[in-house]
Amino acid sequence: MTSLRSLASDLGLSITTVSRALDDYGDVAKDTRDRVRRAADAVGYRPHSAARRLRKGASETIALVMPTEPGRFYEPVFVELLAVIGERLAARHFDLMLLAARPGHEEQAVYRRIVKDRRADACIIVRTRRQDERVALLQEAGVPFVCHGRTETRTPYAFVDGDGEAGFREITGRLIVLGHRRIAHLAAPDHFTFAELRARGWHMAMRSAGLPDDLKRVCPATEDAGETAAAALLVGPERPTALICATDRMAIGAVRAAQAAGLVVGRDIAVTGHDNIHAARFTHPALTTMELDVKSVGESLVDKLFDDLDGKESAQKGMIFPLRQILRASTGEDEVN
Repeated sequence: MTSLRSLASDLGLSITTVSRALDDYGDVAKDTRDRVRRAADAVGYRPHSAARRLRKGASETIALVMPTEPGRFYEPVFVELLAVIGERLAARHFDLMLLAARPGHEEQAVYRRIVKDRRADACIIVRTRRQDERVALLQEAGVPFVCHGRTETRTPYAFVDGDGEAGFREITGRLIVLGHRRIAHLAAPDHFTFAELRARGWHMAMRSAGLPDDLKRVCPATEDAGETAAAALLVGPERPTALICATDRMAIGAVRAAQAAGLVVGRDIAVTGHDNIHAARFTHPALTTMELDVKSVGESLVDKLFDDLDGKESAQKGMIFPLRQILRASTGEDEVN
């Protein structure tokens, strides 16, 4: 295996120059840095990670704290996102540190340890809340971060999000065109920003059409909660003819509740979700849903972090991606995806 010493000898440079070139220090000329990198790539040389971290005074680690109970990690969309983030970070020789903590005091304690012990160079915040104490803590500590989602803070911050408001306005409008008039919304807890935005899209479409927008039920974003909330809405003669669910997991529960009530999903009642998780294709009937381009979102999250870490001023603090509508049989339409 090629060593730093032999690489420096082959290039006719000092070990210090080669080391600093590989670490991308600005006091080494760009032509020299490029020459060193090409030579290192040609022989397959990779700097010793621990030594490099000591030299640079950085952990070369990005932290992501999942707001969930430790040992209970079941969010299919995040599993996909983590794979994209991890691959993008690896290309920059950074590691992804994944932690789990219950929202509240436990979660705050984890973030404080990250800040105090310098366990990570930056953080990725997921499942943003409208009033998000994690954002305030990291801003005050001066730790770089990017949010997957938005908050209501007035201080500028970097974020990448999907246009949930437009997506739910669009799917509600589509159901109205199909003849639905009593359209209910199963909403996630409204302290989550994504829940507020998705509910807002449904409200806007219903109001624009002059239809009642009082059929809203808030519940946890799980299959069990979706089933319970949907079952309560389906009791009585004035039941809704469509259920727009904040997530696919809630929608899967809603499909089960509708079938338990003797309804044929796609004919007697329409059901929609969000996320396009793998299971959505295998419900009966297959679930109409919408999705973000996970690859673009994950790569953008990492790129925004490195803009901050590299001291680059970004003219665009936030990025909002459109949602792709995926029409399937649960809304009585021909399956397109």
